[in-house]
Amino acid sequence: MADHNQTSPTFLRKLQDNLHSPNSTQLAGLLTLLVTGSIFLLLTGLTVAATVVSLIFFSPLIIVSSPIWVPAGTFLFLLAAGFLSMCGFGVVAVAASSWFYRYFRGLHPPGSDRVDYARNRLYDTASHVKDYAREYGGYLQSKVKDAAPGA
Repeated sequence: MADHNQTSPTFLRKLQDNLHSPNSTQLAGLLTLLVTGSIFLLLTGLTVAATVVSLIFFSPLIIVSSPIWVPAGTFLFLLAAGFLSMCGFGVVAVAASSWFYRYFRGLHPPGSDRVDYARNRLYDTASHVKDYAREYGGYLQSKVKDAAPGA
């Protein structure tokens, strides 16, 4: 049993061995991580500082010119939203037209089996309702003749 433990080290022993003796690839990766992390932290700090300083200097200008910016911003937002929604509706219309074209040409686009199943269900239901109405309508006509023989 002791021989088995010595020949196959456990996961923790492998982890300890790797922690005590890192190889050059691990050191290069750690150094790269530290350098890029430091650079990104420095850039983040500079960006936040520049944003705060620009807000301090430009806030009076923003407040004074807000009667111009609010309507212009609203107009630009509505213009962009309308343009993007029209583009989206156009893409949907083209996709739907393409699907219908392929469906009616018999090319079996994705989902056509569900459309065929729904169409068959509607047809079967309509025929059952028609048969039921025919039977029930005949029943009502005979009841009316019984109630009013002259009618």
